[in-house]
Amino acid sequence: MANTKSSLSKASVVTDFKEITKMGLSISVVFSALAGYLLSAETINYTTLILLALGGYFMVGASNAYNQIIERDLDALMDRTKNRPIPAGRMSVNTAFIIATSFTVLGIITLYIINPKTAMWGAISIFLYTSVYTPLKTKTPLAVFVGALPGAIPFMLGWVAARNGFGIEAGTLFAIQFFWQFPHFWAIGWFLYEDYEKGGFFMLPTGKPDKGTAVQIIVYCIWTVVVSIIPVLGFTGDLKLSIVGAILVFMLGMLMLIFAMRLFQQRTAKAAKQLMLSSVFYITMLQIIYVADKFLR
Repeated sequence: MANTKSSLSKASVVTDFKEITKMGLSISVVFSALAGYLLSAETINYTTLILLALGGYFMVGASNAYNQIIERDLDALMDRTKNRPIPAGRMSVNTAFIIATSFTVLGIITLYIINPKTAMWGAISIFLYTSVYTPLKTKTPLAVFVGALPGAIPFMLGWVAARNGFGIEAGTLFAIQFFWQFPHFWAIGWFLYEDYEKGGFFMLPTGKPDKGTAVQIIVYCIWTVVVSIIPVLGFTGDLKLSIVGAILVFMLGMLMLIFAMRLFQQRTAKAAKQLMLSSVFYITMLQIIYVADKFLR
């Protein structure tokens, strides 16, 4: 019986650690950073790849832990978040703070070993997410714009890790992920609207799931697709995209746009969820296509 309790408590600790650092989200961010590195690297350094993966995970894990410390009282009000480690009482604020600060230090050190500019962008990301985006979420819908800044850093972070510099290429990768986040997060804000309302969060541009929000989602889907195929024109330095790659990305974008149009027509939580899933599919496949296009060209 004691052994069963012990193993259950160990499993709970692991689960809570995954949740306080949002492991799933952190891994998707690491995927973006590694894709950016592979696009940039002339020769692949596997030590740098490992450091980037670790540093990226620490960076996002720290941001998420700080976020859950700051929002613990609001998290307790929402069905989606009330069972998180802190509001559910399974983890103390002190423990969460130790995890957050440890991850911050480890993340910056790990990224600094790659090069100082990578560490600098990692530190900027943590600061913006924790100190600007998180407090603004209960005050203004512009919080999504602010949150899109740190959210767009990982894709370009990989490029900076390989080149130790920020240019038109890193800026283009930043822009792709920046514009993509608006339809993605507004779709989430739409189907979780009632839950977010309980916590007092303003996540939609008009403040509610209406036609105006749906129109803005469509506009940002179009911007995302336009920015995503710009490298085919040859204006973005070493970041290139073949005609075939651009067509594939464009088709992916049209799929996402179809779901955005469907949300405009139906204005339902189900349509918003479908758009969110299509946006995740879009950014994941875009990164795979970009990398494959580089190595198959």
